[in-house]
Amino acid sequence: MLVVTQKPDAVSEILESSHKLENQDVLIDLLKYVKSKNYKFITTTPRTHAHFLLQVNARGNSLRNIFGWNTSFSIDAIDSELKTLMVDADVIQVNNNLARSKLRISSLGSDLFFHSAFPTTEADAIFFGPDTYRFARFIRQSLEKIYYLSSRINSEPVKKVRILDIGCGTGAGGITAVRSLPESYSYEVTMNDLNQKALDATLVNSQVANVAVNILAGDIFEVLNGEFDLIISNPPYMKDESGRAYRDGGEQLGLDLSIRIFETAVKHLASGGTLLLYTGVAMTSDVDPFLATITPLLDHIDCTWSYEEIDPDIFGEELELPTYAQAHRIAAVGLVVTKS
Repeated sequence: MLVVTQKPDAVSEILESSHKLENQDVLIDLLKYVKSKNYKFITTTPRTHAHFLLQVNARGNSLRNIFGWNTSFSIDAIDSELKTLMVDADVIQVNNNLARSKLRISSLGSDLFFHSAFPTTEADAIFFGPDTYRFARFIRQSLEKIYYLSSRINSEPVKKVRILDIGCGTGAGGITAVRSLPESYSYEVTMNDLNQKALDATLVNSQVANVAVNILAGDIFEVLNGEFDLIISNPPYMKDESGRAYRDGGEQLGLDLSIRIFETAVKHLASGGTLLLYTGVAMTSDVDPFLATITPLLDHIDCTWSYEEIDPDIFGEELELPTYAQAHRIAAVGLVVTKS
């Protein structure tokens, strides 16, 4: 695996990783082991997860309980291979004879993804949930349209698609983008995040998915150079009082970061390149504040674009917080910008 550890002269100029996890190979083996058992788990919202734990006897030694619902289990009841892998990978907490996994595993299509244990209260938690599934569907549907039109216009396929995933988290977005390319296309995918734990998880997840990646570590507004044919991003968009990196989108009820990523990303699109930006918008009036901000900016860019509400009502529980007193709903939206 390769990683950018400092600002490069060009994105293609990368340095070998100097921070490979000591247990990275074992984590890969653990994820491959779980995958070999035909493991599937669709991750729910935190509220639904908490409801499950209250309503169900949250104990059991199935892989779904251990890595999905993240419940306690009897360490002596699991097979020796799984026990060895979990111990060697340092993902197991043991209290007397009961254990709990430090990481969860979710499925998306045929791929599996390590992410943080439940609940995700740490500032550097790695998020995976229903938003991830909406983001992945947005990528797949958008690329289906883009590459269908491209195949009708161009007789020869593009040799390589340069992909950038800003705020990659588990790497689910970048891997979904690769999976959505036509078979005749090749790719170079760069994963970016501020969170080192997220980048570590991305390296493991992408290795098991057999998707080669470059890592661009750090603040995207400081480290980004070069041009890309496809930029995707699902940035944090909540106003999080705890300042958790995977949730907090800054001011304007979490909208600031999405606006900054939009402004930066369009500058780094190659001719004919596309930005797929999935985010959330707190609606405080009949006017969508994100759309109202980006529309005049798009008027000055030689591009075509589309915008839609993917889900009109998400994270409704957040509206009960004082921070969102003026908001009547939070909507998931998708922006597609293609440079002419």
